[in-house]
Amino acid sequence: MEHITLLLGIVIVTALVFDFTNGFHDTANAMATTISTGAMRPKAAVAMSAVLNLVGAFLSVEVAKTISGGLINEDGLKTEVIFAALVGAILWNLLTWLVGLPSSSSHALFGGLIGAAVMSAGWSSVNGGTVVTKVLLPALAAPLVAGLAAMLATRLTFRINRNVDEKSTAKGYRAGQIASAGLVSLAHGTNDAQKTMGVITLALVTGGVLAPGSNPPMWVIVSAGVAIALGTYLGGWRIIRTMGKGLTDLTPPQGFAAQTSAATVILASSHLGFSLSTTQSCSGAVMGAGLGRKGGVVRWSTATRMFVAWGLTLPAAALVGAAAELLTKQGDWGVAATAVLLVGGSFAIWLRSRRSPVTHDNVNDVEPVQDEPSGVVTQAMASVAPPPTGAAVASEEAEGSPLASIPAQPGHSSATTEPAARPAKV
Repeated sequence: MEHITLLLGIVIVTALVFDFTNGFHDTANAMATTISTGAMRPKAAVAMSAVLNLVGAFLSVEVAKTISGGLINEDGLKTEVIFAALVGAILWNLLTWLVGLPSSSSHALFGGLIGAAVMSAGWSSVNGGTVVTKVLLPALAAPLVAGLAAMLATRLTFRINRNVDEKSTAKGYRAGQIASAGLVSLAHGTNDAQKTMGVITLALVTGGVLAPGSNPPMWVIVSAGVAIALGTYLGGWRIIRTMGKGLTDLTPPQGFAAQTSAATVILASSHLGFSLSTTQSCSGAVMGAGLGRKGGVVRWSTATRMFVAWGLTLPAAALVGAAAELLTKQGDWGVAATAVLLVGGSFAIWLRSRRSPVTHDNVNDVEPVQDEPSGVVTQAMASVAPPPTGAAVASEEAEGSPLASIPAQPGHSSATTEPAARPAKV
C-alpha cells in the first residue's frame, strides 16, 4: 500500500507538471493577438489570463469526465500507465515550445495515454468510439469552424466600418480585444485544466482511492487550476511570438474577431464534453482573420510547419508514452529510470532554450524573413474580401502613412500599423 501511495504521489505531481507546461504552452491562445497588436502590455496580459484560467477551472467537469471515464478503459489499468502517458505528453510539449510551434497539449496527452495503454493492455484498452467522436472529429472541425467564423467576422467588421476613420475605432476594438482575450482564457480553463483533473482522477481510480465514474474531488480541481494558472503567468513567449507575428499581421479588429470566434468554439465544446485542442481552434481563428481582410496574407510556410506538428503530436506522444510504459513495466527501477529520463530531458531542453531566449521584452520582435508570395488560398480569399476602410485609407494616404502602400508587399499584411520590426534579441 505504501508503494501504491508513493506511486500515486509521483503520478499526481507529474500530472500537475504537465498542467503547468500546458499553461505556458497555451498562453498564446488567449494573448498572442492582444500582445501583438499592442492592446495590452505582455506581463499584464499573461497575468489576466492566468487569473481567468483559474476561474474557468471551476466552471465545468464535463471534459474531465470524458478523460477519466471514457477515453481509456479503467478495468485493469495500472497507475504506471498514467505516469508513462504523462512523460510522453510533457516531453512533446517542451519540444514544440522550444521551436515555438503552437501544437496541441491536449493531443499530446491523448497520444501519451493511448500509447501507454496499448503497450500495457493492448488495443482493447482504448475506447475507439470515444477517441473518434470526442477527440479526432473535434480536432478536424474546430480549426475549420473557428477559422471560418473569424474570417466572416473580420469581413463583417470591415464592411460595417468601411466609411469610418480607423483611428476613431481603434480604441474600442482594443477594449474589445481585451474582453475577448479574457473570454478565451476563461474558456481555456474550462477545457484544458479539466484534462489534468481527468488524469489525476483516473490515477486515483486505478489506485483504488476513488470508485470508477467518480467526479474529480475539490482538491484535484483546485490544484489543477492553480498549476495551469502559474504556467500561464510564466508566459510561453516563444509560441506567443509565432502566433502573434509569425502566422499573419493583425490589426485590433482582426484580433477581436479571431479571439471571439475561438472562445465561442471552445466554450461550446466544453459544454458538450468535447476535449478539443484550444491551440488548433485559436490558430485556425488567427488564420481566418488574416484571410478575412483584403491585402492580408497568411504565411503558409509557418502554417505548414504548424500543420505538420499537429499531425505528429498524437503519434509522437503515443510512441514516447509506449516506450516509457515498456520501461515502467520492469518494476520500481523502471519507474525510477523513467523519472530520471523525464527530468534529464526536460532540463536539456531548457538549457537549449537559453541560447536564444524569448521574453516579454522581445516577444514582438521578429527575425527578418524573405518576402513570401501570396499563396493560391490567400489570393482567392483576398480577392473577394471587402476593402480595408475607405475613410481610413484616404486619410492615411494623405498623411503618407505606411497604409498608403496598399496592397502590401508579398508576405506582409497591409493592415498593420506597427513600426518596422527590429531584429530579435538574443
